[in-house]
Amino acid sequence: MLRLNNLRRSLQPFLRRPHRPFCSVANPPPAASSDAQFRRYIGYGVLFLGCGAVTYYSFPFPENAKHKRAELFRYAPLPADLHTVSNWSGTHEVQTRTFLQPENIGELESVVKECNEKKQKIRPVGSGLSPNGIGLTRYGMVNLALMDRVLEVDQKNKRVRVEAGIRVQQLVDGIKEYGLTLQNFASIREQQIGGIVQVGAHGTGARLPPIDEQVISMKLVTPTKGTIEISKEKDPELFYLARCGLGGLGVVAEVTLQCVERQELVEHTYVSTMDEIKKNHKKLLSDNKHVKYLYIPYTDTVVVVTCNPPSKWKGPPKYKPKYTPEEAVHHVRDLYRESLGKYRKQVVASDTPNENEPNIDELSFTELRDKLIALDPLNKEHIMRINQAEAEFWKKSEGYRVGWSDEILGFDCGGQQWVSEICFPAGTLSKPNMKDLEYIEKLLQMIGREDLPAPAPIEQRWTACSRSLMSPAYSSSEDDIFSWVGIIMYLPTMDARERKEITEEFFHYRRLTQAKLWDNYSAYEHWAKIEVPKDKDELAALQARLRKRYPVDAYNQARKELDPNHIFSNHMLEKLFPITKTV
Repeated sequence: MLRLNNLRRSLQPFLRRPHRPFCSVANPPPAASSDAQFRRYIGYGVLFLGCGAVTYYSFPFPENAKHKRAELFRYAPLPADLHTVSNWSGTHEVQTRTFLQPENIGELESVVKECNEKKQKIRPVGSGLSPNGIGLTRYGMVNLALMDRVLEVDQKNKRVRVEAGIRVQQLVDGIKEYGLTLQNFASIREQQIGGIVQVGAHGTGARLPPIDEQVISMKLVTPTKGTIEISKEKDPELFYLARCGLGGLGVVAEVTLQCVERQELVEHTYVSTMDEIKKNHKKLLSDNKHVKYLYIPYTDTVVVVTCNPPSKWKGPPKYKPKYTPEEAVHHVRDLYRESLGKYRKQVVASDTPNENEPNIDELSFTELRDKLIALDPLNKEHIMRINQAEAEFWKKSEGYRVGWSDEILGFDCGGQQWVSEICFPAGTLSKPNMKDLEYIEKLLQMIGREDLPAPAPIEQRWTACSRSLMSPAYSSSEDDIFSWVGIIMYLPTMDARERKEITEEFFHYRRLTQAKLWDNYSAYEHWAKIEVPKDKDELAALQARLRKRYPVDAYNQARKELDPNHIFSNHMLEKLFPITKTV
């Protein structure tokens, strides 16, 4: 029962059952006459045909459109066992009858073997956090949420072997008694280990590589070779391909990770400007274990966040904040009250919650930002005022905090959002080429020139290189560093029309960034945030770009050998890496 409860928690909210579109009335009233009854049945027939037409054109089929008619009749009416699976931001969603959750590696092997024999798709999917839904397919998925154990801890060598379905926070909690933790973290902790290493996820720190580089060895369940264990000693060529394999080479069942000693960090947050950053950039990268910049469009504000172990001699810094958390968020609350009066033709004169409005003083900064953006998400002037309020919030939030690394390195990303993140080389730690700051300057100039309603923050982080061949930060030179830059647009509403308009504006923003910047800086998108274009010419250009950066033929050859029936593939992999007859 405990494991089932853990499963329910781990799958919420991205796994849910849809409402049934049809219902029946058990005892309809008798017809007044045969003519009336005939007319009623004619009306029912017209209604049914109309509903069918609406369903045909609105039913969400994210995969190949040519199968739409066949799939409509295959799945309608919706059966009771049809699952709706969406990613965290609600930007991608599929419906499937096949959502399997083995409890051990033996069951997983049986699932893979049976699906391969039937040529049944069984795409590996984790916690559903990837903004692009890279693990989703309507044909069938396998989820390892029930395979979530710590299997072995090697305290001496600081290594841990785990089942791939374990979530990052579960793992950290499970090994802290041994004095160990992970070397680095992404912004959140809910990813399954199998998923976070497969897409090239990363934290920040110019001396620290992406998270896939922490993988020492892994067990991969494949259709043709069964379960294989790979490492840099055992089949290194496949190991460096599969370590960031996008779930296309097999189901990652177990992972052995290199850990580090558990430690506290001191986080220092302060506000700077671009001119000051240029002067101090090299020192900031080299002197701090973790560092990131948060840029706020339409302001000169750069929020700098550094994290380092406390000094053995001085201990945590003694610092008294100038403002309380309440004072820091006060300006944002005032803007929200003012904006409510403007957009809703009413001024909230009291903090008392009512039927339509929550207590404003109970909302966090990110909740207030979401609500502010929701009032007029595509109005540049409105977004500028929100960004200015955010800059004021950060100025009043300067200071220090101390905590364990898994607590300190997290970041409240806000609500549902569209994200595009790119990675590009930034020189070496000893000789940064300053292209990372040049990129940001040109990006901010473009935002202003194009009048884009760009919210904050634009986040910039750094990592060392990865030896995983499919990593955006791959390099054979150990000294190379890479910069990661993410742009966002929030989706603070559930209104379908408004979400569609925000989505269109975001992709306009992203296309401009790609057209004007990416190729000039050798920038490539994070695998969890890349989107497959609908336009054939754009898709062909994307495929050509990927071939310039990654060993696509080697990757496809490995897919062909390990998964000849493509049971681990989905629409995204088939579009990004089409397998030709010559492969």
